[in-house]
Amino acid sequence: MPGAGDGEADERPFIDTALVRDLLDRQFPQWARLPLTPVVPGGSDHVIHRLGEELAVRLPLHSGAIGQAEKERDRLPGLAPRLPLAVPVPVAVGRPSLGYPWPWAVTRWLGGEVATVEGLGDSTEAARELAVFLRALRAVDPHAAGPAEARETLADRDTATRAAIARAAHAFDAGAMTALWDAALAAPAWPGPPVLCHGDFHTGNLLTTDGRLSAVIDFGSLGAGDPAVDLMIAFTLLSPRCATVFRSALGVDEASWLRGRGWALTTGLIAYTAYAADSPRIAAATTRQIRAALADGRP
Repeated sequence: MPGAGDGEADERPFIDTALVRDLLDRQFPQWARLPLTPVVPGGSDHVIHRLGEELAVRLPLHSGAIGQAEKERDRLPGLAPRLPLAVPVPVAVGRPSLGYPWPWAVTRWLGGEVATVEGLGDSTEAARELAVFLRALRAVDPHAAGPAEARETLADRDTATRAAIARAAHAFDAGAMTALWDAALAAPAWPGPPVLCHGDFHTGNLLTTDGRLSAVIDFGSLGAGDPAVDLMIAFTLLSPRCATVFRSALGVDEASWLRGRGWALTTGLIAYTAYAADSPRIAAATTRQIRAALADGRP
């Protein structure tokens, strides 16, 4: 269940299969006999192993992902029945140990393939299914399972985004990026109360089965805020034609769409500057995302 998120390039703990095996054997001996297989490519936020046929083990790679195990344990069991696509089923949360510093998770294995632009980018059916999923998510009371974490805003990312624009000026038009970012910051704010948002709703966090959307993963950024953050999927997965279908099905106004372009730009840029030099896969995905946000469907 790999995914490429908007992670942080901080100091990372060393994680290999031997460490994962030792953590499991010490804390969850009931699974000691199950085979453990690394998932390659893994995510930018977690090292992932498949445990037997039915389980997955996820260890955060950096400090920005350390709250996901507890958040998914606390929120997803109540959320899952309300959503039209499968989500992870938490099974256990492991403790820091053996030099590994953070909580980690065991979940049910979700089969399928990571969604791709080639597979779903021009699917109007997928565009409508994504809109239905987001409508269902937004309809859930953000505080039904306890106080929901308030999501960051575009303004919270201003300093980091402008620094990323400068670092990526060799690859993209810095003037165009700055103009879009300024426009997104100046767009009218979301007029309603905060709604529940996935927060990292991009191609790498969608799974498909038999060519159709089947699951949404990685709810570490789940929180209450401006739903424009989840519009980034239009710029990471969908063709311009299908992005229009998605926008219409979700009923997105001009201001929200502009803020969504801003979210696609900032998350793409920060992931690009953190990972592109080391990962051709992330470089390609974030390049497409940034260019799509800048073009907004125009050739």
